[in-house]
Amino acid sequence: MELILVLGGALWGAIAGLFVPRAAYRLSVPPEEAWRAETPTGQPLASWVGLARCPKGDWYGPRTFVVAPATALVCAALALTTGARPELGVWLLLAPFGVLLTIVDFTVHRLPDVLTLPLAGAAPLLLGGAALLPEHGGSWPGALYGALALAGAYFVLFLINPNGMGFGDVKLALCLGAVLGWYGWGSLLLGTFAGFLLAALYGGALVVARRAGRKTAIPFGPFLLGGAFVGLLIGSYAA
Repeated sequence: MELILVLGGALWGAIAGLFVPRAAYRLSVPPEEAWRAETPTGQPLASWVGLARCPKGDWYGPRTFVVAPATALVCAALALTTGARPELGVWLLLAPFGVLLTIVDFTVHRLPDVLTLPLAGAAPLLLGGAALLPEHGGSWPGALYGALALAGAYFVLFLINPNGMGFGDVKLALCLGAVLGWYGWGSLLLGTFAGFLLAALYGGALVVARRAGRKTAIPFGPFLLGGAFVGLLIGSYAA
């Protein structure tokens, strides 16, 4: 059963990952610009869903052969630690969007509202549905409290230092707080700490490599997502 879940999660992640590059390409623009509506060669993009491939066969955007396996690994890891519990469906639905946000924020230092706001509402609603099913491993009130606590804490950090904590990070925290809070305060604290640690290690590595200074801004969203992934894996395994 466990092997079937892991393979199923990997297959789902690989399929979903095939469609991430096109959305990432369209969303990876500065805040003042409209979403991309054409391929690099000028062909119109009528849909958000599809492969990042021009009619002539040229691929564009993030490399699909990297993104799809990465998404598959993320989903397989979630399936392995969560097991056959109702919340696994929630994690598998949200994971490709986490990969998408990671790519966009690394590319243009932006967490688009078109993703963060729907995810802020979807995560608690989906977990509310999971809480109605038998053998779930978390707490829906804990998810709600986690969303409010993490978003509130990041909002305070945003007010203190807007250059270090963007408002997009605050909106993303509503989703991540719900996901981590599902498994309790320990998971929430661990995932939050892991995110800051990953960001510090990345920034330190850039400074050592002389690719950035101590005041250079780095995208924080990918590390919030990475930390949440770590906290979720440990929380689901321990539940």
